[in-house]
Amino acid sequence: MFKNKNKMIENKIVNKIKNVIFFNLIIKTPFNNKNIILKIKLNSKNLDKMVLSKIDKCIPYHILFLLEYEGMYQAFISYKEIENEKIKVNKYYHTQWLEKESLPCKIEGLNMDSVYENFIRQIAGAELNVGSEEKKNLKEDIEQAEEKKQLEKQISALQAKIRKTKQFNRKVELNNELKKLKKMLEKF
Repeated sequence: MFKNKNKMIENKIVNKIKNVIFFNLIIKTPFNNKNIILKIKLNSKNLDKMVLSKIDKCIPYHILFLLEYEGMYQAFISYKEIENEKIKVNKYYHTQWLEKESLPCKIEGLNMDSVYENFIRQIAGAELNVGSEEKKNLKEDIEQAEEKKQLEKQISALQAKIRKTKQFNRKVELNNELKKLKKMLEKF
């Protein structure tokens, strides 16, 4: 089964990717952190995230993927934690398909970690703009955005449940629960 999965990923790479250009982004710092930019020219507009994830897990550096298809670009980046040579790839963020000049990928920061964090914030956009306007720790912002997303899912599910419920007393009970969840959502 594992061989079949690798063969499937290999086929996706061969069929979907025309070529890959590797850029090593180096900023002089006393630290050994690196950010890598991979420009991937595609044969078709859609590329399975599994392919990016496989690449991400093999390279122990932060990677900004720039996908190109017919002159349009899409930036992909993951929140990746690297500790003691162990790589944990969490959530992927991406832009829409844009012209090259419109990509929100400006190099900002005094060290490689802050450049990487700023890439994530620029690409994620409004998805990470939760809570107060002050910038917090990126990991906290991602966790808070995930909590907000889960809360929104709970609210949607509860609203659907309220619509389906026939009993008046049960509807009142569910509406009270819905109000509590909406108050929690307002805090974000």
